[in-house]
Amino acid sequence: MNQNNLSRRDFLKFSALGTCALCLSACGHKPAAVPMEYWQEKKTDLMKDFDEIMKNAEGFINENISTKETGQIMSESRERYLSLLPEVPYIGGDDNSLTEVLYMSAVALALYEVMKTHHQTLEETGRVLYRTMEKMFSFNDPLMAAQIRNPTGKEEQNEYRRMERYLSKSRYLGDWKMTFVEGDGVNFDFGVDYTECGVVKFYKAHNAYELTKYMCLGDYPISQSIGSGLVRTTTLGNGGPRCDFRFKAGRPIRMEWTPDFLKK
Repeated sequence: MNQNNLSRRDFLKFSALGTCALCLSACGHKPAAVPMEYWQEKKTDLMKDFDEIMKNAEGFINENISTKETGQIMSESRERYLSLLPEVPYIGGDDNSLTEVLYMSAVALALYEVMKTHHQTLEETGRVLYRTMEKMFSFNDPLMAAQIRNPTGKEEQNEYRRMERYLSKSRYLGDWKMTFVEGDGVNFDFGVDYTECGVVKFYKAHNAYELTKYMCLGDYPISQSIGSGLVRTTTLGNGGPRCDFRFKAGRPIRMEWTPDFLKK
């Protein structure tokens, strides 16, 4: 996937923030019946996404691990991801754009589990994941910038409102729940409060809740790139009661916590 040729959907789909910002193609549709073969039908595309993410991660893994062991981690992570695919919760398939977030979170989970077997810490996996997301979500393509003229404007706000309505009707336990927050005209343009998170649920089921806070950090590189000015003070992934996204176009991002590798 060449970054200069990314479509807006390609660029945003790997991030929870970005996927939430997408217009759901089936917001008005009833959730589809659970097709147990969903992941099998999508397997080719899912593996392409996995390979693209890991291609971007490889260099960061190799910074502190030998080339030989890095290759082993890449191969073992791919095998683990394949075994995780049937375990990713079904939340509506293509009717729900957040489905992509769950499958992307499974990529990170596979890498984390394999890194542990190679005696790598949570923090090291978190560093690799953040740098990978930073690399994938940063762009300087004027064509892309032209497509995102107003990252916190009426169109984006309406997309979040549609998502709120869609998720309020979801019957899937592994799904998200969120509330749209009107902007105050001064401190933020609009906000979103997530009170349930599919990634948190998925990771808890696999005894990997501690990884969630690093996945949450992936929202910041994309906000930096599109200029949506994300500020958060709490997240479900870091033990908070909710994820309080607040956007204001053009302002600096502010993380709810800063990992040690970003303090250096």
